[in-house]
Amino acid sequence: MTNPCIICVAITGSVPQQSDNPAVPITIEEQVESTQEAFEAGASIAHCHVRMEDGTPTSDPERFARLKEGLEKHCPGMIVQLSTGGRSGAGQARGGMLPLRPDMASLSVGSNNFPTRVYENPPDLVDWLAGEMRTYEVVPEIEAFDLSHILQAIRLHEQGKLYGPLYVQFVMGVKNAMPADKEVFDFYVKTVKERAPEAQWCAAGIGPNQVVVNEWAIAAGGHTRTGLEDNIRLDRETLAPSNAALVRRAVELCGKYDRPVATASEARSILGLRAA
Repeated sequence: MTNPCIICVAITGSVPQQSDNPAVPITIEEQVESTQEAFEAGASIAHCHVRMEDGTPTSDPERFARLKEGLEKHCPGMIVQLSTGGRSGAGQARGGMLPLRPDMASLSVGSNNFPTRVYENPPDLVDWLAGEMRTYEVVPEIEAFDLSHILQAIRLHEQGKLYGPLYVQFVMGVKNAMPADKEVFDFYVKTVKERAPEAQWCAAGIGPNQVVVNEWAIAAGGHTRTGLEDNIRLDRETLAPSNAALVRRAVELCGKYDRPVATASEARSILGLRAA
C-alpha cells in the first residue's frame, strides 16, 4: 500500500479541560504551540475549536482569526480546519468564522444523541452552513456520527450543495451514538467506496477507541484523526503528554502498514484544496 495517509490532529475540542489533562491547550498561544509540535510530528490538518480564557467553548470569530493567523505563521502549509460544532455556539453563530476563509471546516449533516444532550443539526442550519462554505470556498469535512449522515452527505454533494470534493469522516465511540464496531466500520468504508468512489474518507475514535480506529483506518487505506479533543490518554494509566505524542502513535501505525505519512502539500493535493 503506497497511498499517503493524512493525519488530522484535533487539538482542543470543547470538552476536555486542563484539570483532566494539563496538556490540553486552551489559550490561543497554547494551541499554536501544541499544533506546531503535532505538525512537526506528522499531522497535516489541524481541527480547531477555540475557548474563552476560563476554558469555556466559544465560536468567537476573533479568537478563530487569531488562531488561524498563528497556525499559518508557525505551521506553514498546514491545513487549517475550523469547527462549526454545536457545543461552541447555537444557530448561525456556529458559522461566524467562515468568512475567515479557512481551508476547511467541519460540517455535521444530521442530528444524533451525545452523552447528555441531543446534537441538533436541523436541515435549514445544515443548508445555511453549507451555503456559507460555498460562498467562502471552504471545503467541508463531513463529520458522520451515523450511517444516515454518510448517505445525506453523498446526496448533498451530488446536488452540488457542498463545496469542493467530498471528504467524509466517520466518528465512532461517542456514547449514545455509533460505537466503535469493526463490522460497522467496514460497512461505512464499503458504502463510501460504492456510492461515492471519488470521495476521500477519514475515521476518528473517541477515548480508548482512538488508537483502535486509527489502526482500522490506516490498514484500510483511509485517513485518520487523533488528538486531545477525542482522547486525553495514551493508555488507561497514562495521560497523553501532548497532541504530538498522539500524532506520533498514528505515524507508527502508518509505518506498520507501509503507509507514507502525507505532507501538508500532499494532503492539499489529495483533498483538492488550494495551495497554501
